[in-house]
Amino acid sequence: MRLMNINPELKAYVEAEILPRYTHFDKAHQLDHITTVINQSAALAGMLSRQGIEVDRDMVYAIAAYHDLGIVNGRENHHTDSGKILMADPVLKRFFTDEQLVTMKEAVEDHRASSKSAPRSIYGRIVAEADRQIDPRTILLRTIQFGLKNYPELDKAGHFLRAETHLKEKYGEGGYLKLWFPESDNSRKLAELRSIIADPEALHALLEDIWIHEISGDAGNAEE
Repeated sequence: MRLMNINPELKAYVEAEILPRYTHFDKAHQLDHITTVINQSAALAGMLSRQGIEVDRDMVYAIAAYHDLGIVNGRENHHTDSGKILMADPVLKRFFTDEQLVTMKEAVEDHRASSKSAPRSIYGRIVAEADRQIDPRTILLRTIQFGLKNYPELDKAGHFLRAETHLKEKYGEGGYLKLWFPESDNSRKLAELRSIIADPEALHALLEDIWIHEISGDAGNAEE
């Protein structure tokens, strides 16, 4: 992880006791995802610093590390469950004040893409933006993986229709996914994904290619 200026005791605790929990989760919420969110959160904190906006790097780090722990109880309420897990961890009280912990809990709760409300703080915006990880092919892959895992009764045409519907609802123009930092790389990648979604031939060609490679593999529960 490319991190600087993080309390070494906090980092050691998170790496030993928190990050290993993700090894048992679904494909979309394993350690590689959390590592990426931690790194992207750090990059966004650095970007804000260059703009004259300072945030607490230890808070940013811990929020990213804890933000998906609630997956242990299932996906539906994982954002609120993650906040509860963060608040219940007595070790964090060694590093943060009660006020900071409340802000961190709220940030974790606010990270979910389907949330109807804007994050309540800059920390929530950072983890929400870092969690988006907009890579067009990866998003299409995870959408197909989710369908194979959760809708085994569908044929290929059914999976493609479900995927197209989900992609339009979440990532299309007017979709529910929101970005909080227009200057981040996510904005460019979202525009690229939207151009694919708006072109049925291009979208179906990519889905077909993913289907060929994925149908013989081990599909996992991936979609947000």
